[in-house]
Amino acid sequence: MDLDAVRTFVAAADAGQFQEAAAMLAVTQQAVSKRIAALERSLGVRLFTRTPRGAQLTIDGQAFLPHARDLLRVADRAVASVHTGRRPLRVDVINSRGAATGLMRGFHRAHPEIDLDVVMLLDGVETAVAAIRSGAIDASFRAVAMPGRPLPEDIESVRVLDEPLQLLTGPAHALAGARSVTVAQLAGHRIWMPGIVPGTEWGAYYDDLVAEFGLTIESTGPNFGSDALLDTVADTPALATFMSERTRLVWPAGHGLRRIPVTDPTPVYPHSLLWHRDNPHPALATLRAHLAATAAGHDAAGTWAPDWVTPR
Repeated sequence: MDLDAVRTFVAAADAGQFQEAAAMLAVTQQAVSKRIAALERSLGVRLFTRTPRGAQLTIDGQAFLPHARDLLRVADRAVASVHTGRRPLRVDVINSRGAATGLMRGFHRAHPEIDLDVVMLLDGVETAVAAIRSGAIDASFRAVAMPGRPLPEDIESVRVLDEPLQLLTGPAHALAGARSVTVAQLAGHRIWMPGIVPGTEWGAYYDDLVAEFGLTIESTGPNFGSDALLDTVADTPALATFMSERTRLVWPAGHGLRRIPVTDPTPVYPHSLLWHRDNPHPALATLRAHLAATAAGHDAAGTWAPDWVTPR
């Protein structure tokens, strides 16, 4: 159905005269008549009758009018959905319980007037880059890139958060009573992380952590999610896991789990925001400014991150 003809029909119905409808639409009266005639042929009914006072809706025209208005509203919403600045800002946070989700919640509290679509792309940075380049998302939180594989030239990035790692143990673990542990103290202890996916940026991060400090990180076994991981760590004295400081998890009180800071140096997971350099969405600039203000003043002294991540 020709939406211009439908829009012309609604304008004529509201104006009551083809001449006034033509003025409203900035077209000629002849164009209005042709559009209405084409719509009537398409529908197989008469929509107007001519009278000395103008154009009056027929019974069929009266029946069609509310549906015509609905058609135009749907069409306008469809156009608005792809107009930058009028559609929600789409941001990938990888998972719902991590630091990136917390950062976006803070942004939403600071800017409730900005519409957001928060998505979770669980694969590596290449998936996020492809989604950014296709326009499926506007931005993504990542550890930037894999070593030896820099980001494409059209993708920008900025470091927004260095998140300390903590050791998570059950109550019977040898380090459970410590107020903090050094990286050196972790040598020889089994750290189980079934969520590590080979070929991802977080997989590369933990590979470098193992190589740098001689740690034992195991990713064997199926990944049944955080609840299964917490159950296993709570029940197995020989196992511990790394947990990012801002990861939000809840477990039964009977688990007796301990979150222990790691020091000398503190391993930090480097979160960066990625976006396309030509993305004109106005809310993207607002998000970047908010994250820059949030990150300002954070002291990175005494921390460790792999050499291949982009410095702050």
